[in-house]
Amino acid sequence: MNWLEAIILGVVQGLTEFLPISSSAHLRIVGEFLPGAADPGAAFTAISQIGTELAVLLFFWKDVVRIISRWFRSLFGSVARNDPDARMGWLIIIGSLPIGVAGLLFEDAIDSSFRSLWIVATMLIVFGLLLALADSLGRQTKPLEKLTVKDGILYGLAQMMALIPGVSRSGGTITMGMALGYTRKAATRYAFLLAMPAVFASGFYKLFRSIGDPEQTAAYGMAETAVATLAAFIVGYIVIGWLMRFISTNSYNPFVWYRIGLGLLLYILLGFGVISA
Repeated sequence: MNWLEAIILGVVQGLTEFLPISSSAHLRIVGEFLPGAADPGAAFTAISQIGTELAVLLFFWKDVVRIISRWFRSLFGSVARNDPDARMGWLIIIGSLPIGVAGLLFEDAIDSSFRSLWIVATMLIVFGLLLALADSLGRQTKPLEKLTVKDGILYGLAQMMALIPGVSRSGGTITMGMALGYTRKAATRYAFLLAMPAVFASGFYKLFRSIGDPEQTAAYGMAETAVATLAAFIVGYIVIGWLMRFISTNSYNPFVWYRIGLGLLLYILLGFGVISA
């Protein structure tokens, strides 16, 4: 991978991580059209996502600091256990457990068989349709303050599905949130907050495993990955602000049609042998 390819993949990561269209699917697809037609790999995807989550951390910095502070203080009784921010801290922890457990149990499949473009195409279409149903049928009346432990677990199970490229971490959790009756803004905000522990853990886990491993670093290059991560951070920060404004007055339908169209296009390209699975 050269520097230009790294920047392209970083920009793709930043553009697609927060939109409900699956960044891992787009990295997998774009990799097929770069010189060498190679899958960037699950490790590259996980590490470059550190950049986009740093963008989330910066964008929601005040919220994150307040939640962590009040959650920690609640452990020692200086803040009530039912304080909204302390509760949010616990709900983020609880919601992060499913993807953490599944990520360790199915790591080999995530790195290999789950990255088949046939699976990617199917997940793009199926979860696009689910997003459409949740967006159109969900009551969308509940604010984030109404989030319960049960709903936090369901959010976490939806995020767990994003281990399969094509599902979309934000798409899966936003879909679940709207299906549970939360507003678009509430569902999206919690999806962003919930993603941070899982993405940082996955990214740094893959990073530490890659350091000193010639076979892995030769596949994508640590220096190029760092450039991609920086590009993902810059672009991702811009996309977060745009998406939060967009959903305040618009539905998710444009993303639904995009997902279905991309999935069908992938089927055609795979069927005619233009790209390989």
